[in-house]
Amino acid sequence: MSTALEVDLPAFGRSGWTTVELWLTKLETYLREHTVADLRALLASSGVRAAAAAAQGGLLLSRGAERGVHWEHFRRRLAVLRELEIGTLIVAVDFNRELKPEDYPLAAASLAEAGELAGSYGVRLAVEFQKGAAFCSSLDTTLALIAQCKSPHVGVCLDLFHYYTGPSKFEDLAYLNRDNLAWVQVCDLSGTPRELAGDADRIFPGEGDFQIGPILDHLGAIGYDGPVSLEVLNPHLWRTPVDRVAELGYQAVCRTLGRWNDAGPAVSADDQPGGTRGGL
Repeated sequence: MSTALEVDLPAFGRSGWTTVELWLTKLETYLREHTVADLRALLASSGVRAAAAAAQGGLLLSRGAERGVHWEHFRRRLAVLRELEIGTLIVAVDFNRELKPEDYPLAAASLAEAGELAGSYGVRLAVEFQKGAAFCSSLDTTLALIAQCKSPHVGVCLDLFHYYTGPSKFEDLAYLNRDNLAWVQVCDLSGTPRELAGDADRIFPGEGDFQIGPILDHLGAIGYDGPVSLEVLNPHLWRTPVDRVAELGYQAVCRTLGRWNDAGPAVSADDQPGGTRGGL
């Protein structure tokens, strides 16, 4: 996270990345002293396109004054994304609270409302299930919530880390289709029990124990042709120069996606801590 956006983006371009998933906190830090036009110029000179931004929270279960704060922040972010022509916003589920039966219909209604607002800005929401969440910790529950909200502006973010280390099962992939899959994030894990694994244990795809091949096969079968983002979030990589991390990440994702050749999705870099959220 200590690497500035103006350092990240040129490094991604030099390493071969063509697409980036922006980390919103870093984006907003950059915009304190720069304009949106400055960022558009930086992206162009770096040779990368911003396809998504992460992550917006507080939309599903917040109430009262708390909800007002989150939604006002959400509107400001949507306005920036529209200016930057960024079409996908990754939404984090709310999980630091005790669930009540009425939370599920509340979340579906809130997600539908958020989807309609995002759609008016030309943005699609990608809801990311998270393994440690009391709510939407699995792929199937998240897809059921998305189906219930009935918004064409909402899909799921398939993060392989949360898929493999959480309660999701292989058969849940059958519920994925080209319409409800909005974004994909890849990584790997090695030598760490899944129950104990945290974001800091993520490593480059193809270097660990995840069976990524069958998932790629399924994504190919349903016709997914959107970006695949590398999300590593590993503090050991923070000490490595950004050019090196970007290069190693690009090579790892290219090897992982090699089976798709020219028919597969684009690769995207992720500018979160740990190096890259890049897109192929």
